Amino acid sequence: MTDRPAVDRRAFLAALGSAGVGSLAGCSALGGDSTDTASTAAPTERVDDDVARDLAARFAPTLYFDAAETWFPTDPRSYASDRDGETVVDGFDALDGYHATRRETGERAPEPTVFYNVVGYEGSSLTAVQYWFYSVFDQFTTNFHWHDWEVLHVFVDTADDEPVPQLYVASSHARSVPNNEFLDPDPERPPRVLSELGSHSSALSLNDRADRFQRLPAGGTFADITNRAFDRIEDAAEIPIAYGLPRDEGARLPYVVPELDGAPVYEDERLPSVTRDALVGEALTVRSFDALSSPPTDLPARSTGLVFAPETAGDSDADADANADADADADIEYALVPAGEVEHIAAFTGPQLSFEFAVPGFVEDAIASHLTTTSAPWSQSRYVDPAADITDPTHRSELAERYDVVDEPSALNTLFVRVTEVVTDADAPDGEGVTTRESGVESVLLLESDPEAAPTFGGLGVLRGVPAGEHRLTVNGAGSAPHSETVRVGDAGSGSASATGTESSSGDDGGETVTTAGVDGEVPLVARESATKVEVDADGTDRDLTALALEDDFGGRLYDAPLSGPDAVYVHRGGAYTVEVRDSDDELGAFRVNPDPVNGESDSDGDAAPASIPSVRIDEPRTGKASLSMFLADISAETAAAVAAVDDDSDGADDSDDSAETDTPNDSTGTAASGGRENAVRGLAQALDSVAEAARRAAERAEAGDRGRADESLDTVAARLERVAERLAAARGELPGSLSRATDRRLEQARRRSEQARAADTL
Repeated sequence: MTDRPAVDRRAFLAALGSAGVGSLAGCSALGGDSTDTASTAAPTERVDDDVARDLAARFAPTLYFDAAETWFPTDPRSYASDRDGETVVDGFDALDGYHATRRETGERAPEPTVFYNVVGYEGSSLTAVQYWFYSVFDQFTTNFHWHDWEVLHVFVDTADDEPVPQLYVASSHARSVPNNEFLDPDPERPPRVLSELGSHSSALSLNDRADRFQRLPAGGTFADITNRAFDRIEDAAEIPIAYGLPRDEGARLPYVVPELDGAPVYEDERLPSVTRDALVGEALTVRSFDALSSPPTDLPARSTGLVFAPETAGDSDADADANADADADADIEYALVPAGEVEHIAAFTGPQLSFEFAVPGFVEDAIASHLTTTSAPWSQSRYVDPAADITDPTHRSELAERYDVVDEPSALNTLFVRVTEVVTDADAPDGEGVTTRESGVESVLLLESDPEAAPTFGGLGVLRGVPAGEHRLTVNGAGSAPHSETVRVGDAGSGSASATGTESSSGDDGGETVTTAGVDGEVPLVARESATKVEVDADGTDRDLTALALEDDFGGRLYDAPLSGPDAVYVHRGGAYTVEVRDSDDELGAFRVNPDPVNGESDSDGDAAPASIPSVRIDEPRTGKASLSMFLADISAETAAAVAAVDDDSDGADDSDDSAETDTPNDSTGTAASGGRENAVRGLAQALDSVAEAARRAAERAEAGDRGRADESLDTVAARLERVAERLAAARGELPGSLSRATDRRLEQARRRSEQARAADTL
């Protein structure tokens, strides 16, 4: 089949999601360099050398690199040395030697090489052809390390004379990130690999747009992946879950300059041939995420650079025909070499490089490190069991149905987030309301229990294989204040609930569990230049606090997570917030936080990050009637002051007219109407003040231990809130639209908090 019909987008997505949200992966996926596996597949065996060579040549991929790429696939043997009787490749030797060769020879890609490994599953016609790509260095938005191995798996059926491809699997960043996969590809079209700049994560390109990645069918052509969607999660219901190629999909992806011992690697004396130009270009990089005041907006888009294709010299006519299209566009031909020729290399070494994550903390933010290391492919389980790298459950199920040697999907915990950006809401009063929007800059996720971070794709973050239990999730973005929260993940397949949203299903897929972090899966980040830190001293109360939430009058709930000690959340200074705490007795407390958007501005110089971020502290986050009653007093008084300011402005504007007509009993109809309108606004302010007064009395009585009288005052609060509603209806036409909307939202919340206070057992 050389031409695929156009695919209906919704039908396509429905097919991907038909198995339900049960799992994101069928087994322990091994993207990156992980060596973990849960596979119990049948053993594999090496294929005859001639057969292996023919298969490798038949499906050898064309490789498309970014125009800014520096480190192309090469042969590590050129940089090998002996260490205690073992052959190793030292990171300094490889990186410096590679750039020395480039300078001396003028070659952009010294010794272009791709290694292949072919294994057959015993007693089956299923064979896996692996293509391994070695680069001397990896530089990305979070991870950077010496050496880099990426892999493309081509699963083929060899029952007939002509091998038929069953599944392509291109590796992504780490074991937790879903790979790019395609089921039942066209046998007449060898795979293409789009290599991500710096990291070399591999995307697939299988349709007619050779040098572009396409996640969804469009323009009469099919998508480059057949990964399934999360059909039960609204934000991901139409998005195939795979890493893809974010910079090719319009996302901005800032890179970080790797450092060693506190200095950029190119300044290290052991790397004399490595200059600043050897790394990803300055237009795409930042020194650190916290060095910017806001997310970058001027990063250049991806463009295609060098194209690599397999050597044709000595190929059979059939092999040459199979790669004819690729060769026609290739800039460089690579050597296709059996991986067995480099299996004598015992280790790929180099000092640990890390990326420092900012973790919001009470008083002072903490630092966590993202660590990555590289192991030799032949030391990894997926080298002998390539099926371990199949991350999509529908793909694994399909292969398991076709071949008994492939396991069915197993139970797996998956964590899902959608990262957004907080901005001011145009419908809110100035500085008193926010909303969220899609972020155009990718972020990175780090679990405290896992030293390896994972990038988002299209704003979505997916972490696979998360152990059951409690984890600390941190989200960082360039120019944004960090976000961190505790996430509780249930046992995969148990359908157990978690403190965050959980979707689970059971059946043939083993009963996978997807946990959504944030609020309904959304994690909003705030630009550092607009951030205020809200600190909650959980040790400042005698109550056992278990949860912390935060909501804005217009943006709604923005944070909701377990609490086990002092904690902090970054918010946008342009919002008006309610901080809610919950204790082990399920009692609530609420506190009003309204950062000053003018006086609270941080010290920032242009694009540079602010020297400090202002903070607001809640020292005694108590729960019960007194806390909720004081909140009612605060929000009512705050709103009354805003309404009274409108009344004062009206008085000031009409002073001359009022004084001129004080002795005239028969005012014009217009003047009478004006007075009525002013009275309506003034009446609303007075009604709000009366609510605040009754709420303060309720708080005082609760503090004194007088439950009965506190409840009487709360009954008064409830009655007066209804009067506020009446006054608001009368004054609505005279209030600015933004203040009218804010009063509506605060009234709704005041009613809810009034009911909570009345029902509270704790005083």
